[in-house]
Formats: sequence, structure tokens, C-alpha cells
Amino acid sequence: MTIAAERHTLKKKSAALSLGPDRAPARSMLRAVGLRDEDMEKPFVGVANLASDVTPCNVHLTRIAERVKDGLWAADSVPFMFGTITISDGISMGTEGMKASLVSREVIADSIETVCFGESMDGLIAVAACDKNMPGCIMSMARLNIPSIFVYGGAILPGNFHGKDINIQDMFEAVGSWSRGQLSEDDLTGMEKVACPGEGACSGMFTANTMSSAIEAMGMSLPGAASIPAVDRRGEGIAYEAGDALYTLLERDIKPRDIITKESLENAMMVVLAMGGSTNAVLHLLAIAHEAKVEMSIDDFDRLSRTTPYMTDLRPGGQYVMSDVDRSGGIQVVMKELLDAGLLHGDCMTVTGKSTAENLAEMDISAPDCKVIYPASKPRSKTGGLVILKGNLAPDGAVMKVAGTKHLAHEGPAKVYNGERACFEAVTRGEVVSGDVVVIRYEGPKGGPGMQEMLAVTGAIMGQGDLGSNVLLITDGRFSGATHGPMIGHAAPEAAVGGNIGLVQDGDTIRMNVETRELSVLVSDDELDRRRKSWKAPTSRYERGVMAKYARLVGSASLGAVTS
Repeated sequence: MTIAAERHTLKKKSAALSLGPDRAPARSMLRAVGLRDEDMEKPFVGVANLASDVTPCNVHLTRIAERVKDGLWAADSVPFMFGTITISDGISMGTEGMKASLVSREVIADSIETVCFGESMDGLIAVAACDKNMPGCIMSMARLNIPSIFVYGGAILPGNFHGKDINIQDMFEAVGSWSRGQLSEDDLTGMEKVACPGEGACSGMFTANTMSSAIEAMGMSLPGAASIPAVDRRGEGIAYEAGDALYTLLERDIKPRDIITKESLENAMMVVLAMGGSTNAVLHLLAIAHEAKVEMSIDDFDRLSRTTPYMTDLRPGGQYVMSDVDRSGGIQVVMKELLDAGLLHGDCMTVTGKSTAENLAEMDISAPDCKVIYPASKPRSKTGGLVILKGNLAPDGAVMKVAGTKHLAHEGPAKVYNGERACFEAVTRGEVVSGDVVVIRYEGPKGGPGMQEMLAVTGAIMGQGDLGSNVLLITDGRFSGATHGPMIGHAAPEAAVGGNIGLVQDGDTIRMNVETRELSVLVSDDELDRRRKSWKAPTSRYERGVMAKYARLVGSASLGAVTS
């Protein structure tokens, strides 16, 4: 077979654009963007570049995307770079704009799918770094099912204030300390100026680093990529190598749904659980499973959590950040420990064309340092960092991060707030006291809409010293990956569709118990039925536009809050 003939076999989609006399008009357009005769015969690969000036997570991504293009050209492919949106959770947190964050996941997935479908791309490499654009990229890959690779932009380095490493988590908690007079405004401003020292996604085991770890564990990024800091030029090397790896996927016709399977998603879940990852991983991995046509439920997280050791000491519940993981050997140390313990599925296909076990066997992997990463045989806890709670308050489930908290049971009176802002103002006024159960509702996927994160509230609570250890918070909304402490999110069904969380009244006793996985309001079924008869669904303030569309289409958090 000639080189040209071999290239033609890889143009499963793009042949319709560039081959044959009838495609002369299309080729004329392609020549205008720089293509030559020989390029028309090469596979076309989309490069989704999520670069944006609106967040430090993504401000540097064009530099990385250009290296992806260089690697694709070198691998006898034609790259086509295009952009899509991102929302900065850390900037919009605590404002109405935060409602757009989860919505952006769907917009990103839709936009990447639209470009690659509309322009008949043979393959896709996505370059991203912020919380929602990462799962959005993988969701689009699963939908398109063309050979694809994810490239992570890397994490930010920590800042330093008075000799102590700090990051964005500290800023939200500092607001709580300032509101109670425990921190001066000068120190608050001083922290503000150094907490985020440059480019990269938030530094702890927050949502971005949780998802980079999950994506590598499921086999959709190159081995060793998940923990490299944004400023480290090794990331550009990974980006360049992605071009050759993508060509191999084209040659072998290995597509995302060959890689994203029940077993590889379980690998992703186990790494998240072992590293104390973000509660958002539950939403995102369920959404990815949905797009990949894999049957998976919220209960799978709890099943795996019961047998997956918690092996890291990472913020928000611990001491260290992602750059420390990198110095300690990367997430491959965690994966190798889980594999050797008989937990990880080693035979899963990955974007290298090799199995998870084969990739790990080829890497020089250090032993756990017992500081940042612990051995699976001597973990920080024998069970994972997330649990699923159920009961009459959340019959379809709610998610709690137990990594970094000892508050595993609680019974106390409810203080109910219809929205995040009302609760934040109450907390900063000192109205929430030790023993309370704070309930924030009408912030679910439909009710928000958009299921906004509650880091402004949880940070304010945790920043008030002992209050953070003695107050339970429950919401049908979400939490930032930077949230820690006794916080329970994703309560389903949500209030806006008639879930019982919408029937709770001030003073009701609520019980939470991690050991029994219970989350209940101690009110009889008859009383709940009586309250339900007088309950009315709230009228949405969004009558048109993206928020209204999302509210009409989105499903339950217990199913990943997908819009199909």
C-alpha cells in the first residue's frame, strides 16, 4: 500500500471533505487556511483549545495547543485548532454567574461535538484545565467516538503568605475569618495578592486535579500527565507526544468507547476515592458514562468506596497539593499501589494502544513516600474519600466527602435557606451556631438552575474555627473541590421537582450517619405528605436563553445532571 493509500484509509470522516473532483470547492477553502496538495490526503484532527483570559486555569493553553499542533504535523496529520468557552468557578463563586458553571460543561461538550461533526474530523485532541471543561471534553469524545486524546494544562503552584503555602481555598476561608474579626483586612488583602501566583488550575485535589487524575486513570490521557504543573515544560512534551499517539489510535482504529468502559470508569473512581477527590467527580463520571453508553449508577461510587483505601494527604482535607504529588512520583504511584493490591483493572485499553498494566510496567515508579502518598497496605483510611448517603431526605442519594473530616455522625436542628446567598449572609452575620444543620435548597440542576457550588458558604463556615467542625450543611446544589468538612451535596430528588429537601422546616431534626449511610429528616411520612400538599414548585426567573434551556432539559444529579 502506498503512503497516500494508507493515509486515505485513516480519513474515515474527512475523505468527504477533501478527496475527489467534486470536493474542489472545499479544497479551495482549505488552501486558504494553508493546506497544500499532500495535506489533503492526510487525516484531519481537531484541536479543541480551551484557552481563555477569564481564568488562570486556561490562560496559557494556547502555548500547549500549539505544541499539540506541532506533534500532529510531525505525525503526518493535519491539525485544525478551534476554541470553546470556559467559566472560572473561583471568580464567579458566590455570585449569580456561578449558576453558569455546570451549564458550561454541556455547552463545551456540545460545541466540540458540533465542530468535529460539522467539519468531519477524523480525530480529536482537547487541551483543557478548568473544572467543567475537562469532563465536557471527555463527554464530547464519548459522543463523537473518533480517536481522541485529552491533554491537561496543569495545576498552579501554591502561593506563600508569612512563610505558609496558601491557595484559593485559603482565600474563601479567610473571608469567614475576616467576617468574625479573626483576620485583619490588611492580611486578607495580603493573602489575596499572593494566593494565585500564576497560570494553572487550582492547586489542591480540587475538581480540576481530581478530573485530570480520573482521566489518566480511565486511559484517556498519556501516562504521567495528570500531575505536571502548568509552568513545567514537561507538559509541552506531553502535548507534542499526543500527536504521534493520536496517529497510532487512527491506525489501530481505537476509539473512546473502546477505552471508556465500565472497568476503566471504575479505575477512575478508585483513583478519585484513593486521593480524596472532589464530590464533583460523581457528577462528571456519571455524565461521561452516560455519553459512552456505559451503565453506571451513583451506588457504584459507594460500593467502590467501601474497598478502596484512602492513600493521600492532599488539600482540601490534608496538607499537600498537586505539585507535591508530582514530586512524589505522580498519580502512577497511586495507580500502581491499587493495581498491586488487586483493585485496579489492569487490562483496560488506553490512548497509548496499551493496557493500563502495560503502561505502568513501562514507567519508572517510585515507592509511596508515606507523606504525600501512602501505601495501599498502610493507607490513611481503609475506605475511600467519598460516600453516598440515602434516606427520606435524599432517596436517590447525596454525596459527602469524608476525606479530611472526623465528623461522621450528626443530629441537630435544621436552619433552612432558599438559596446560597441567603445562607452566606446568615453565616457571616453569625446566625449559624454550633450543632445546626444548614439546609440550602432550590440550588439543584433545575432549581438553580445550574447547581452552583457553595464554596463561599462552606469557606465562610470553615473559616470560623470550631464552627466548621460542628455544623452540618446539606444542599441539592454542589460543592467546590476545595470544600471540606461535614458538607453533603447533590441531595436528590432536588427541591425544585418536589424532593423532600424542599419540605424541611426550621427546627426539624436531621440525622446523618456515615457508617449506616443515613441522611434523614426525623419527620413522619404522614407529616411529609401533609406538607407536600401545600408545596408549590417555584417559578423560574429565567424565561429564555441558555439558563432556561438548561433548566428544561437537565436531569437529576443522581444521574450526572445530563441534558440528553
